[in-house]
Amino acid sequence: MIRYPTNMEIRHSGKPRQYKSNIYPLIPRDITDIYLISNAGDRLDILAYKYYEDQTLWWIIATANGLGKSGMMVPPGLQLRIPQDPSEAQELYMALQESR
Repeated sequence: MIRYPTNMEIRHSGKPRQYKSNIYPLIPRDITDIYLISNAGDRLDILAYKYYEDQTLWWIIATANGLGKSGMMVPPGLQLRIPQDPSEAQELYMALQESR
């Protein structure tokens, strides 16, 4: 099973398998977005599970808040935007990956 099934595979003869990096879409603001202030110990994957029931969608919260590659931990006291409809972000993501 591939850990990141949407990552495009790069094959070079005689070399180990490699994958392209993911590119994440801009996630537009919506009136239904939830805003909260993070607490000590908050993690992106736990927040994704709480709001989407799927911890693998942590990247939606990270991307919506410009957290980049800062890891799963969220600094306390940070205002976070939680997009309510993860399916829109997933569609934007898949379209972006397919266009590469």
